[in-house]
Amino acid sequence: MYFQSSRRRGEDGITIVIDFLLTNARLVLGVGGAALLGIATLAVKRLIERAGRAAEDEKVEQKMAESWEELSLVSASPTLLKKGIEGVVMKHVSKATKQQKGDLCQKPEISPPEVQPKPESKSKRIQLCALTLQERLQQFYHTRAALAPQEIQRAQSLALDICTEIQGFLRSRHPDMPLGEMNLGGSLLDDLQVVSADHASLLVPLQLEPSLWRLVPGEETLLTHPLHWMVRRVNLEYFPRGHSYWDRYLVGGYLSAESVVNMFSKAVMETVNWPSISSTLDCLVRPVLGRPELKLEIRHFSCAGSVTEGAESSDQPQFISMLPVLREGDVVLTAQPELTSPWVNAWHLSLYPWETRRLAQLDTADSGCRRHALKILKAVCRLNPALRPLAAAPLANLILHLSDSESDWSDNSLDVRFQQCITELIGYLEQGALHSFFKPAVNLLTGLSEDQVDQMGFMLYCAVSEPEILLI
Repeated sequence: MYFQSSRRRGEDGITIVIDFLLTNARLVLGVGGAALLGIATLAVKRLIERAGRAAEDEKVEQKMAESWEELSLVSASPTLLKKGIEGVVMKHVSKATKQQKGDLCQKPEISPPEVQPKPESKSKRIQLCALTLQERLQQFYHTRAALAPQEIQRAQSLALDICTEIQGFLRSRHPDMPLGEMNLGGSLLDDLQVVSADHASLLVPLQLEPSLWRLVPGEETLLTHPLHWMVRRVNLEYFPRGHSYWDRYLVGGYLSAESVVNMFSKAVMETVNWPSISSTLDCLVRPVLGRPELKLEIRHFSCAGSVTEGAESSDQPQFISMLPVLREGDVVLTAQPELTSPWVNAWHLSLYPWETRRLAQLDTADSGCRRHALKILKAVCRLNPALRPLAAAPLANLILHLSDSESDWSDNSLDVRFQQCITELIGYLEQGALHSFFKPAVNLLTGLSEDQVDQMGFMLYCAVSEPEILLI
């Protein structure tokens, strides 16, 4: 946060205080303490303005008292303070303010003439300041969040081409493997991707015999985790091992997600002739090895030609993930060891289809802007280093929870809902928990470190009074 320096000598002391607060915030403030910083800084800023005006009408004491009253209201809230922080802040603010009051009684010095800004830059600043928050949000959405239809179409087409190549390879090499039709899934398909179309998901449906397998909810397993499901082999007394193709990946009577991923890693990632596919698709396709997930990296050539002759462009790479999935009704389980480790038998219950469907239903019912707001929040978090650890799932659930208490989601209320999302998110960070809309036992903030929460809390508290800083 930056405050423009003033020509009055008395403001130097307050500027020092602001610098002190911002510099030492990480040392003395936590998430709750950041509230004091955000509000106290605003109060000090008002103190500067009021003190400057008071010097002209000789009402210094009255104006200073009003500003100190605001600061005392901030410091009076014990929930926003850590032990000892009130004394640290007030000590430095008091010292600088005494200097401020003394300087106001002195004759002001003659300042050198200001350097007039160029007319063009001045007009741009005036134009920027003239925009309302609603207008800035719309501008941010169209320039930063939303993707061009051509970019989406190109990314989808490339992902489907690779999908066709992989499925053709598996059918020729493993004709007995019972797989459904591979298809595109995720945010790229649902038009929820922001900033750039740089990742996609290829869903690989595994076909299980209903009489031989049972999907066990996470609450009924020994893991007792609502998102960690298991797939049990049943009727072994009538249909012993070997009756199902997937029996070869059994571990302790359960279909092992880790074993399935390892099989696809060897059968696809390490076996497919990727240079040949790269030449066919006119882009460099290579597997990302040494990681638990099945992921491909795609880079476009800067000029046409063979794989060996073409130079890679400066464009960001596109990543495509293969996700083995199991479906039963509206339940979708994915084999993602990076989410279920160290449990080799656990499958991940994907709540993404439920969340996406619910948002679409709500927006269709009232012509709302929930998906619009979600894309703006996702873009803000992706472009802001402090907020980058926030994934899409907590943001989607934030909007779903807010939809239960707020009924007006028209386009005209986008600015109000955006500011409300910031406030609600601060509350969840202070509590250390944002529960899943469909699975309340799941805390979507468990993957965040204390340091990450502190950084996000500080940034969001600053955005309470100036939400535009998130749209830069």
